[in-house]
Amino acid sequence: MMRSLAVFQPFSAFIRLLTALSVCFWLAGCSSWQTTQDETIGWSAGRLYSEAKDAQADGSWDKAAKYLEKLEARYPYGRYAQQAQLELGYVYWKANEAGSALAACDRFIKLHPGHPSVDYMYYLKGLINFNEDLGILGFISTQDPTERDPKAAREAFDSFKELVTRFPNSKYTPDAVKRMSYLVNALASLDVHVARYYYKRGAYIAAANRAQSVVKTYPQAPAVEEAMYIMVISYDKLGITELRDDAERVLKTNFPNTSFYREGLGGKKAWWKLW
Repeated sequence: MMRSLAVFQPFSAFIRLLTALSVCFWLAGCSSWQTTQDETIGWSAGRLYSEAKDAQADGSWDKAAKYLEKLEARYPYGRYAQQAQLELGYVYWKANEAGSALAACDRFIKLHPGHPSVDYMYYLKGLINFNEDLGILGFISTQDPTERDPKAAREAFDSFKELVTRFPNSKYTPDAVKRMSYLVNALASLDVHVARYYYKRGAYIAAANRAQSVVKTYPQAPAVEEAMYIMVISYDKLGITELRDDAERVLKTNFPNTSFYREGLGGKKAWWKLW
């Protein structure tokens, strides 16, 4: 028995040695593989930025994002890192990574609140959310507007509003104002659609309340005309004649040539439908 153990112990030691050598070779292989795979090892900050710009020019947004990420990670200080942070939001957005793009914008605003281009970050945040809501195409789509979540549209409006308020002389402000006007009309039209939906299903109180909210929240929007008409007919269905007459008086004063009395709900094409 002792002899067997004596034979086994050297063999066991040999196995342990062989295993250790295998692990070492495997780790060395992995290291070699990673080195050959990452072509950017040893690149300067200038080269990483240059390659990122070339990738952007080619429309290779994922590659551009990778180079900018490496640039910021390896050279966290200096003008190249700050420029990478500035451009990452746009690059992520073009790579269809809206969440990462918004996070990059917020991070830049937090780190560099006094940067000369911080107005662009607010504008970019607005654009990302504006397009996340599909802009005008979102309201032309076949999706029922009552099923749409206006969260992105509201956040886009808030970003544009902050830009316009804080940087009234920014070169991005005129376009932001136009987009805010569109968003106000879109959000008002969405709420009117919901009010119309309630009315057609006999939920007259809900219809009147939603229409009244449109009038108070978006007094200058084109959809206010239909909102006032929904209030009139909803109060009429409910038998609340005093509120009906008040709403009708306001409707006829502000829209003396309204066509809703002739065409009714659905007779007039919504402002956002192009065909």
